[in-house]
Amino acid sequence: MSQAAAAPLDLTALDAWMARTVPGYAGPLSAEKFAGGQSNPTFRLTTPGDAYVLRRKPPGTLLKSAHAVDREFRVQHALAGTAVPVARMVALCEDEDVIGSMFYVMEHVEARHFDDPRTPELSREERAAVFDAMNATVAAIHMVDLGAVGLADYGRPGNYFARQLGRWSTQYRASETRHIADMEALIAWLEANLPEDDGRRTLVHGDFRLDNLLFHRSRPEVKAVLDWELSTLGHPFADLAAILMQWRLEPGTTGRGLAGVDRAAAGIPTDTAFVEAYCARTGIDAVPHLNVYLAFCFFRMAGILQGIEKRRIDGNASNPQRAAAAGALVPLYAAMGLEAACHG
Repeated sequence: MSQAAAAPLDLTALDAWMARTVPGYAGPLSAEKFAGGQSNPTFRLTTPGDAYVLRRKPPGTLLKSAHAVDREFRVQHALAGTAVPVARMVALCEDEDVIGSMFYVMEHVEARHFDDPRTPELSREERAAVFDAMNATVAAIHMVDLGAVGLADYGRPGNYFARQLGRWSTQYRASETRHIADMEALIAWLEANLPEDDGRRTLVHGDFRLDNLLFHRSRPEVKAVLDWELSTLGHPFADLAAILMQWRLEPGTTGRGLAGVDRAAAGIPTDTAFVEAYCARTGIDAVPHLNVYLAFCFFRMAGILQGIEKRRIDGNASNPQRAAAAGALVPLYAAMGLEAACHG
């Protein structure tokens, strides 16, 4: 890709930084922006002998505590060598003068990527194995020894759901562009119905779903978990509920859901089977209050999408067309959150 086509990146400055920072680096350098990465723009960097991936904060005025690429770098670096598969971190640049915002570079992982959880390219048996690998991976995240990997201070203490509800309510208010009655009702319901803190505290990914995983080219094996921007220490059931939330959405590359799909015929586990497999792997008996956690996940995703819409309006969205589509989904997520709250 030409430098003009990769306009968000100053390739001259980036090439100079890579040359003095990355062992074995040799240009010239080209860059191609991935279509995804709505929150933190993501680029494939290519040289004659190697390939990398760059994740950066978007330009412009940003919401406080959002787009924490330094946290993404830290957690993935800490997880190297654990049961959680991650890409190898190459270098973090906190100097915003290099390309205009903080960024990090990681290895480019050669792998398969499934954008649609229906995975039509797989056989029934392959599909079942992929979903089981997904289950094993989220369980592995929640069983990481935080002290051993240096992440014991990666999140604040206290009730994770109450803290997240407060944070995302604030973020939503800061990016609100219109009144959505269902969103107001959902926030009020969550404030009144969050369960007491049960003391569970693990690493949580924050946006765990099939399209944030990279798989081995020929085996049902996760090679890397991507997009750690929302990771923190918190309640593991938030990740589990987020998976089930996604599956309630419409199929296709927008909703990336499984609504209406005959899961038995497809080899995809039911919600109940997926939860039971997770419980067996993590050594717990059950997941109580699942309807509350599902409602919370719909609420948080609505807040995230609203932030993307606000960046589009402000003129600094990573992909304006996709951002507009994301913003249009906010009322739907709010309504589905209320439905989950009332009916599970």
